[in-house]
Amino acid sequence: MFFLRQPEVIELEVFSSMPAHYRRDGRRSNWADANRGGRPAHSFLEGPVFDQAGNLYVTDVPWGRVFRIDPRGHWDLVVEYDGEPNGLKFLDDRRLVVTDYMNGLLSLDVATGEVRPFLTRRNTERFKGVNDLTFDSQGNLYFTDQGQTGLQDPTGRLYRLRPTGQLEELLSNVPSPNGVVLAPDEQVLYLAATRGNCVWRVPLFKDGGIGKVGQFFTSFGPVGPDGLASDEAGHLFVANPGLGLVWMLDGKAQPVALLKGQDGSSTTNMAFGGADNKTLYVTDSTNGTVLVAALTAPGIRVRRGS
Repeated sequence: MFFLRQPEVIELEVFSSMPAHYRRDGRRSNWADANRGGRPAHSFLEGPVFDQAGNLYVTDVPWGRVFRIDPRGHWDLVVEYDGEPNGLKFLDDRRLVVTDYMNGLLSLDVATGEVRPFLTRRNTERFKGVNDLTFDSQGNLYFTDQGQTGLQDPTGRLYRLRPTGQLEELLSNVPSPNGVVLAPDEQVLYLAATRGNCVWRVPLFKDGGIGKVGQFFTSFGPVGPDGLASDEAGHLFVANPGLGLVWMLDGKAQPVALLKGQDGSSTTNMAFGGADNKTLYVTDSTNGTVLVAALTAPGIRVRRGS
């Protein structure tokens, strides 16, 4: 990869680490057998999102758990259930929408820990395995259906669920669709295609259709882009677990900074938080930690469903 300008390297620091009593050391799971070559996973953190009080919520995919981490870094188990939760976004002040690989879209009451179905099937057909999600300002929910798709089976899907309940399939040819984020003007959706090792640019038309989809950014390495985020300065942040870093890209997809985790990090997803919304929080999935970096521009405020 050739750079006209050498990107700044920013070291990610540890904000908080999963306490030892929550780690499932030495235990095998069905998820790890399929996705980590049988290597045990004490946890695999994903889906960071903040509530209005500054608490950070994260999922633990193989063990069906959702945690709340307070501003001081203290962990609290919100729920443990039979599922594989990944992405999280708030529907309202107390309910999260969860993209669950096993169960489809679920609703989680963070006050009681109650998990309910939200959208588990489409016309009685199960999803391949939903992964990540984002709301727009009109309450439309965009989510990815990844399953085990990849270059060998590029049939991953991108959906839009309208507040009316109408479900629209926008794309059905993605090699492992993962993270999704909207541009500030909501005219473009960025979509991580993990096994394609790239990020797609999806134009959104006012009539509800999509325009010519293109490949916005190309990465490299054993595992491609995962979670996405954006800031008010127009930067796109791309978590790249296979490289243990986060790309910070300008509007032309040129890297302006690399946010680097410690050796062995698996940087999977991100959320902006802190008092000024200028701190980027990054899940380091294999190490069971949340990493942080202080940045200069605030992140785009994450939309809610209502």
